[in-house]
Amino acid sequence: MTKTIYIVGLGLIGSSLALGIRRGHPDYRIVGYNRGEQSRQIALREGIVDEATDDLSHFAAEADVIFLCVPIRQTIRFLEELSTLPLKEQVIVTDTGSTKKAIVEAAETYLSAGKISFVGGHPMAGSHKTGAIAADVHLFENAYYILTPSRLTQLDTIPCLQEILSGLHARFIEIDAGEHDRVTSQVSHFPHILASSLINQAGAYRQDHPFTQHFAAGGFRDMTRIAESEPGMWTSILLTNRSSIIERLEEFRKRLKHVQHIIEAGDGDAIWQFFDQGRKLRKEMEIHKRAGVDSFYDLFINIPDQEDTILRILELLRGISVVNIRINEDNRSDIHGILQITFKTKGDLERAEGIIRNQTSYQVFVD
Repeated sequence: MTKTIYIVGLGLIGSSLALGIRRGHPDYRIVGYNRGEQSRQIALREGIVDEATDDLSHFAAEADVIFLCVPIRQTIRFLEELSTLPLKEQVIVTDTGSTKKAIVEAAETYLSAGKISFVGGHPMAGSHKTGAIAADVHLFENAYYILTPSRLTQLDTIPCLQEILSGLHARFIEIDAGEHDRVTSQVSHFPHILASSLINQAGAYRQDHPFTQHFAAGGFRDMTRIAESEPGMWTSILLTNRSSIIERLEEFRKRLKHVQHIIEAGDGDAIWQFFDQGRKLRKEMEIHKRAGVDSFYDLFINIPDQEDTILRILELLRGISVVNIRINEDNRSDIHGILQITFKTKGDLERAEGIIRNQTSYQVFVD
């Protein structure tokens, strides 16, 4: 049966959702809201949505499913506004926020008077790009799409929503909203705090030690990449997941104090155990498996610093979709550097690996 899908927020996430839904259900009518005109016009021009508006209420009464793809605080405001609008009976309302407990509680507060189904949602995928111009139908492939039921979730709500989202080719996981926030406070929210703290520390340290600016590479670069994330989004995340994040900060403070003590004591065995345990635990975790926040596949190639080397490799890979390329070492003419090429799918990675192995003499590694 044809449905009307209302995408509220035509940024990267909302527009990519629309493309995935259209891929799975080309007969659906997809309409969108966005405050800014530019993303509305792009979404219309590219066929991401069939119609668009800057008035939240415009399509609300026609929608069978409403996706709130806006920042957390705006999501909560829109939940309150939706409660005042004449929505369809049994309409499904969901969101894409990075924290869930505050949003689920807001939905249960504002939407409980009607026959509305609500389930929290968090597609764990993203990009450094923003806006409808960055829409990518492949964005959610193999990524976890977390669903957090509420008191307003009916028996058929989640199966219906998964069917609507089948064109995303995502992996759906159900979890309690509070547990979602506790887990993400450890593996997502706290790491962003740590990355920004390291950058701020190094920025202050370089005032008296200027070479800090020039020697910051390798591990420091990889650990602090996420410090370039958008500040407004992370402010909202921290303020809507305060207790879990504060708990993680306190626990980490104790761990740092322990490391300080074993260094002060000159306890080589304890220091060795500290690094060995970290090495073993990282191998045990599913960091390298697909379906995390960055659902990408990486190929590493040892290359000499010679003219046209990278161009030659990219020419060999013509026709294969490349997400990103990066040189992981500052090369000298007498050593090899590491070229990192990122792909979206396992198939693209395997094709690229085979081509490079068969048509060059470079060492190739897969992570």
